[in-house]
Amino acid sequence: MADSGHFFVRRPQLVLIVDRALTGQTLSITLAQPDGDWAILGSRSVSTGKPGRKEHFKTPVGVLLNDGSEIGYRAQGTYNENHIRGLGVKGMRVWDFGWQTSDDWRTPGATMQVRVEMHATDPAVLAQRLGRADSEGCIRLPEAVNRFLDRHGIIDADIEKLGETDAGYHALLSPYLTPTPLAGVAVIVIDTSEPWAKPYPPATTLSLSG
Repeated sequence: MADSGHFFVRRPQLVLIVDRALTGQTLSITLAQPDGDWAILGSRSVSTGKPGRKEHFKTPVGVLLNDGSEIGYRAQGTYNENHIRGLGVKGMRVWDFGWQTSDDWRTPGATMQVRVEMHATDPAVLAQRLGRADSEGCIRLPEAVNRFLDRHGIIDADIEKLGETDAGYHALLSPYLTPTPLAGVAVIVIDTSEPWAKPYPPATTLSLSG
């Protein structure tokens, strides 16, 4: 999937691998190396898109880059009409990967553009549903995983660099940031239940991640 997305690792770095398989949806923090096998360091249950309802679509497979082209934001902790905090409690990080191409379940063979984000979910209502397809197309994280990724800048290498000279990017980073020297920039979405699934161009952009 990394090759399909033209994502070439030039240095050891952390990559998030999300499996959207219906049999068990996971996020794995993975050490990617330019030579040799990639090593999974830990995994937790997440939720990705569940097609079949209005505004609900499959999370597209492929490489999602946190390269600063979309800045992201933080949750306000507000409730929707169903008394659900869709992005989790106030202060939770939201990573925005922009518009991506996914299958349009309403018409066989059709595609459509969906906005893909990665964020926490309501800890009281929706956290118990993690591990199965449930979202409109975004990647839902457990609160503890959201905090961990945010605090250690796991995929914030480019955001940290931009934050050195841009106040907007600097403000997005955690005030408790203790960055890892292995910070990367990518989330790679796969589907072990559909190993033939490939990203639709131009779902990703060329990245020489070094």
